[in-house]
Amino acid sequence: MPGVSVKDIESHKFVAAYAAFLKRQGKLPMFVSIQRFADHLSTGWVDTVKTSHSNELPPQDIDWFYVRAAAVARHVYMRKTVGVGRLRKFHGSTKNRGSRPSHHVDASGSVDRKVMQALEKIGVLEQDEDKGGRRITQSGQRDLDRIAQTTLEAEEEEDDE
Repeated sequence: MPGVSVKDIESHKFVAAYAAFLKRQGKLPMFVSIQRFADHLSTGWVDTVKTSHSNELPPQDIDWFYVRAAAVARHVYMRKTVGVGRLRKFHGSTKNRGSRPSHHVDASGSVDRKVMQALEKIGVLEQDEDKGGRRITQSGQRDLDRIAQTTLEAEEEEDDE
């Protein structure tokens, strides 16, 4: 199919396919720090970080960092430039405040910043000096379009069966 882009695919299907691609590729730095507590080793940041202060627990999915990276890459692809503040608002959620009314709470800026830095290291994003924030690179756009095309082809094969 000529001319297939990320905009032609449903978001959740593309994010799942791109997250699987990032995990298979194995080049995405995970920012895992090893810390020694008593006599056992535990992986630090990725296993214990909360993605927002509205959450009580860290993510239960072990591949959450890949899914967040895929969602951020798609979000930047769909817009021209995106900064950490915009991503914090996009990934935020409502905080349960008990009997008081719920309010919107932004997501963790550290998580989104580290995801964007990881995507920069593998060449998907680059910093935009003119407007600030980050934008998609040519090679990143090509990779995302290729993943979108393979996702669409796989979806059509399932429909044919």
